[in-house]
Amino acid sequence: MAMIPENYLPPRSLWPDKIYTLPEYQNYPDQLNSTEEFIDKNVQNGNGERTALLIEDKKITYRELNGMINRLANSLKDLGIGEEDRVIIRSMNHPDAIVANFAIIKMGAVCVPTSPLFSRAEIAHVSNNAGAKAVICHVGLLGELAAAKENLETVENIIIIGGNPADIKAQGFIPMAALAAHENAEFAPVRRDRLAVALLLYTSGTTGLPKGTVHFMEDLVLIADGFGGHCYQITPDDVIGGPAPMAFAAGYSVMAVLPYRFGAACSVIPKFEPRAMFETIAKHRITIMSVLPTAYRGMLQVPDAEKNYDLTSLRWCTGGGEALGAKTFNAWKERFGMSIYEGLGSSEMGFIFVSNTVGRLAREGSAGRAVPGYEIKVVNDEGQECKAGEIGRLIARGPTGTVFWRPYEDDGALLKKQQSVVTNGWNQVGDYVYLDEDGFLFFVSREDDLIKSSGYRIGPEEIEDALTKHPAVKDAGVIGVPNEIRGQNVKAYLALREGYRLTEDLQKELIEFVRDKISVYKLPREFAAIEEIPRTATGKILRRILRQKEKGEA
Repeated sequence: MAMIPENYLPPRSLWPDKIYTLPEYQNYPDQLNSTEEFIDKNVQNGNGERTALLIEDKKITYRELNGMINRLANSLKDLGIGEEDRVIIRSMNHPDAIVANFAIIKMGAVCVPTSPLFSRAEIAHVSNNAGAKAVICHVGLLGELAAAKENLETVENIIIIGGNPADIKAQGFIPMAALAAHENAEFAPVRRDRLAVALLLYTSGTTGLPKGTVHFMEDLVLIADGFGGHCYQITPDDVIGGPAPMAFAAGYSVMAVLPYRFGAACSVIPKFEPRAMFETIAKHRITIMSVLPTAYRGMLQVPDAEKNYDLTSLRWCTGGGEALGAKTFNAWKERFGMSIYEGLGSSEMGFIFVSNTVGRLAREGSAGRAVPGYEIKVVNDEGQECKAGEIGRLIARGPTGTVFWRPYEDDGALLKKQQSVVTNGWNQVGDYVYLDEDGFLFFVSREDDLIKSSGYRIGPEEIEDALTKHPAVKDAGVIGVPNEIRGQNVKAYLALREGYRLTEDLQKELIEFVRDKISVYKLPREFAAIEEIPRTATGKILRRILRQKEKGEA
């Protein structure tokens, strides 16, 4: 058993303040285990026969899930995995991946879910950075892992979900099916300190190699009780579903946190496809749907969906990851009679801390208000609080916060970042936003993406949203490019629909088209055509890629 070295975490003096304002937060024990809280207690409290997981036509009850978790935990213990050992999960959303997550945490180890889109270089980086002792990988994602295998410095065992067990053994890997057959279906949860590391989420790499963010044992329960109880207001009759992978805060919370605190069910969705999403809502009777804005736009392309699918079970349509845009918000409401409740969160903070679900008021274009248990402020460059409507930096604090993993690596690069993102106990979120008179937050730009032109601060998302309303524009990415007089010009990269070319006439047409939608000083002064706008797996535009492209062309 390898205990986590002290220098794998920043000094406590650099941690953000953790505030526990909700009554649910007051009586947690000093030692706890989130798998016990989410799974064991449901069985103990009479919910054993309730459905915990739905995948296609299959249902798994809480009692069955508990047995699967315990068998795997016993098998992992037999492999020599113990308390504080890190175990990577590399899988699309799959019941066995959920079982693995709960087993890892139940035995006191640390779960490290990773993006299915990680390349072999990123897999090796995350594995070595985490100091992973084992990897649990779906057979469909084995290719890049196998290519990275020789560079995995600490991994002792690779366990494969699915596939032919004989073939898997022949390759030197362990079939998860064999581990799932352990004879012992009992396992006592390893209770750990509330502030023991339970989960590592790696950022999506929008600004370089993925960075590890630390989430403590108590954080998982805090998110369930806070957001799950006060925002989604989850009941045992809810079915929560979304296709975001467990590697991201939104996906992890949907797949591995929120339903289980309340004895609700999780609809496991391995891959998003618009028509299939409607079918799953109807089949599983999903009540809370969490998908990206790009997914909503895809679903809006399905003809007659409101007539062909029974969507009456839905009570929350939620989203995040990027700005939804007024066009999508209004189109969805017009067709399906439901608002989309946007929110704002981050891997660093663990989940959403601003949401339109607060008070059930979906204000068009807004990310919402502070989630109960969190406080938010907008401050200027001098740290003074901004007035309503004034653009500034978003800061937040609550029961979760930003703590980076292994901050002393790379000459202390993340230690410097830890110092810069926590000020007087508040988390510097890295977003430029403004609040209206009612406390609703409006996103303007990521700090790195803010355009400064002729003294104005310009966020790219509003311009992108305006451009994509034009019938010629399939997608748009906006950046600032150097200009001697203005400092920066607004430049729009456009992915055009079939049959269109970026002619001078089209550029003029686009400027006239957006003129009544955005302020004059925000109008694009330069355009470029591109085949596809680069995005992360969570749908965020990779504007750094556009900036690199611009720099290369310059």
